[in-house]
Amino acid sequence: MKIIVDAGHGPETRGKRSPDGTMREYHFNAGVAATLKKLLLQAGQTVIFTHQADRDVPLYERVRLANRMKGDVFVSIHANAFGTAFNSAGGIETYVYTRPLMESTLLADAIHSRLVSTAGLRDRGIKKADFAVLRETVMPAVLLECGFMTNRGELALLKSGSYRQRCADAIAAGLLSYGRKSGCC
Repeated sequence: MKIIVDAGHGPETRGKRSPDGTMREYHFNAGVAATLKKLLLQAGQTVIFTHQADRDVPLYERVRLANRMKGDVFVSIHANAFGTAFNSAGGIETYVYTRPLMESTLLADAIHSRLVSTAGLRDRGIKKADFAVLRETVMPAVLLECGFMTNRGELALLKSGSYRQRCADAIAAGLLSYGRKSGCC
């Protein structure tokens, strides 16, 4: 299976950080993506990154690369936020496009349940959104929100290497299960 992995945003994306400034979202996203890539390569999968550590890659470049590389699936990794101050919002959300491919819904189901179970956070559900990376990709696509940077407890998790590992493990397990069921690997 050829898996396109997108660590959402970039190292300099404005506003994508914890309220106290101690974590940029991209660092969480890229950390999970790097661990996920190792797990998927060990499982014999092909992994292509859309992001770069040295610059903010525009959304249109990410989508164009994913489509050009003819990925079997697209997974965008994120950390969530509610407002700009610490609050009690928390949990795991998974997004598909507003008019998703049936395969996107199956992919979301496979990953989301594992991510919620492994993370031990509130299940905020699978939702639909008109995000560019979901709308413009031509393969099954999901966007994962792995916890809230605006929740003090979840921020501590997002900063933790062990939590990033758990997220990568859950995402990999979901991807591999989806691949077996869909027959694409």
